[in-house]
Amino acid sequence: AIWENQIYTLFSFLFLVYVILVICCAEIAVVIVYFQLCTENYRWWWKSFFSAAGTGLYVFAYGVFFYWTKLEIVGFTSTVLYFGYTALMSITFGIFTGAIGFFASFLFVRYVYSAVKID
Repeated sequence: AIWENQIYTLFSFLFLVYVILVICCAEIAVVIVYFQLCTENYRWWWKSFFSAAGTGLYVFAYGVFFYWTKLEIVGFTSTVLYFGYTALMSITFGIFTGAIGFFASFLFVRYVYSAVKID
């Protein structure tokens, strides 16, 4: 009734993009932690978080690019509101993707070290 009995594919496409984002963040963080563990640097906790949370910086940089190229915002208050909301969205997105990277790396490290047998 809301969509007049039509198939609405936007949500399925959005879910597919979300799954791809989660997989990419997890894989990138796991690979970076693997290389870090290969060099015998065992301080991987924050590296795994920030490797995936860097997407928040990309989102903010794109927001700045979009502001300068497409938007025609006039006024100090409107500009502050735009950049404030963009910063909040970017920080939230960075924390979200960083948490995905951290938990994927945590599970990877637990799996790797659970397979090590000490004689």
